Amino acid sequence: MGTYFVAAVVLAAVILIIAKLARDKKKGKSACGCGCSNCPGSSVCHKNR
Repeated sequence: MGTYFVAAVVLAAVILIIAKLARDKKKGKSACGCGCSNCPGSSVCHKNR
């Protein structure tokens, strides 16, 4: 029974993380949490800017 509880908690955490990433993407926020000015991958993340 404990295994199911732990699995449910982990699944809920993963779902919340994915939902937050999706909301942040809609708002135009970066997923990495840092600024894009010095990021070598900024052209990949923000192609349409």
